[in-house]
Amino acid sequence: MKVKKQAVIGIFAALLALSGLAASCNDPLEDEEQKKIAADPDYAAKSFLRQQYMDIYYYWRDDVIDRNAALKPYDYDIYDFFDAMLYRGDRWSWMCDKEYYISDETGVVSGTWGVSLGQAYEYYGDYNIRVRYIWPASPLERFGVTRGAWLTHINGVSVAADGAGFTNEKLKYFQDNFYKPTQTFTFRLKDGRDTTFTATMASALSTRSSLAVKLFYPDDFPGLTEPVGYFLYMGFKANFLDDITSAMSLFHNAGVRKLIVDLRYNGGGDSRASQLLTDCLAPRSAVGKPYVVRKHNSYLAKLDKSFTDAENTDYIGSNENSLDLDGLYFITGEGSASASEMVMNGLKPYLGDRLQMVGDTTYGKPNGMYVLMYPGAESDYEAYLEGDFSKLQWVFLPISFFNQNSLGQAIPTSGFIPDNYRPDDLFHDFGVEEESIRACLTHIVSGSYPALRSAPRGDFPVKSFRNSGYRIDTEEDKPNYGRYTLLRGVL
Repeated sequence: MKVKKQAVIGIFAALLALSGLAASCNDPLEDEEQKKIAADPDYAAKSFLRQQYMDIYYYWRDDVIDRNAALKPYDYDIYDFFDAMLYRGDRWSWMCDKEYYISDETGVVSGTWGVSLGQAYEYYGDYNIRVRYIWPASPLERFGVTRGAWLTHINGVSVAADGAGFTNEKLKYFQDNFYKPTQTFTFRLKDGRDTTFTATMASALSTRSSLAVKLFYPDDFPGLTEPVGYFLYMGFKANFLDDITSAMSLFHNAGVRKLIVDLRYNGGGDSRASQLLTDCLAPRSAVGKPYVVRKHNSYLAKLDKSFTDAENTDYIGSNENSLDLDGLYFITGEGSASASEMVMNGLKPYLGDRLQMVGDTTYGKPNGMYVLMYPGAESDYEAYLEGDFSKLQWVFLPISFFNQNSLGQAIPTSGFIPDNYRPDDLFHDFGVEEESIRACLTHIVSGSYPALRSAPRGDFPVKSFRNSGYRIDTEEDKPNYGRYTLLRGVL
């Protein structure tokens, strides 16, 4: 999309004029305000955010513009100022600093164990800390830690649930110690062995947009008569479009007509990635038809016709790796958001019951945002588009539009309820025994979903601490829900 020009000079000229006026008179209140402005290192960024972004792009612009005009930027740090300007019902907008944005764009994470941890408490009643997933080259990988491994001790201190449940004391010890750069851990591995080792966080760990690409053949699952593809897709990242192309090429060459796309941990991201995935998953009969319409605030649509509905409709394109599927299964969870939900919502009119959702209710994000950067002059955006972020300071992601599919249907704010409920099975790695994958394969074979299994016995006395444990929150960063990363300047 075309980068828009803006009059950045006007903002700073106004500030200079104000400064000159304050110097020419002796109003104590104005003198005091100028001191506060001068003492705020982010004052220019906050002013730019309000005038060039929130007063133009924000979806609820008309609801908040008068209130926001009265806010004094120097009374807040930049994160609090951003939050202060949001519409009361907005639970989606967010911002980040340069380091976070670059890390997410490149997939390189600094100072990390390279794992995500969770507890299988909702259905299984298990408050033990287990590995949800682990990235290749994680410092823990070489010690045999995989999905489902159970963290029992840190520095010899138990963090395992027992008859008393997962206590507040254990929660605090975990929170105070797990994220230290060097630690001694004890894990119970999937084969039942306990292993104790000392490890150091990775100074830099490279991640990608997908974690697993597999083909399940008839020998892998009873009753299966054809190859079934499995794609564990972790995030819609434009820098890793080859991950989608590689997976879809594999499935296309194998003659896959039924595919499982695992989005349970996918919080959304770049529209270029969602477009590519949609093109590969849509039936050929849908090529050229719309799958998402983005609706902006009325002020922006009047200001620039490129923001009208007609100009903000994305259409399904043809792709050499299009699978023209007989059955498409999405594995979902509370981490499935934004672009994940948008792809499912956009494909539903063209696939009908051939599209099935299996897992848990999705996050519920019917909207999206532009990636709006500071500094934000046209020359800055030209550099960003070339991958030069040397001048970047802040990235703002206010909600800028709401999505609908070709039938005018929006993503429910309460999330999509799956066709078949499955808890996140932290007791099995990603394969035919994992609960959601097993359910999809069973439906492919028989046309119906299997009964839910209970948790494996032997690891812990489930009934002794069901609903009696503290829950951990191990997600280090806010999800990147709904970034529409076609970089734009401002008007």
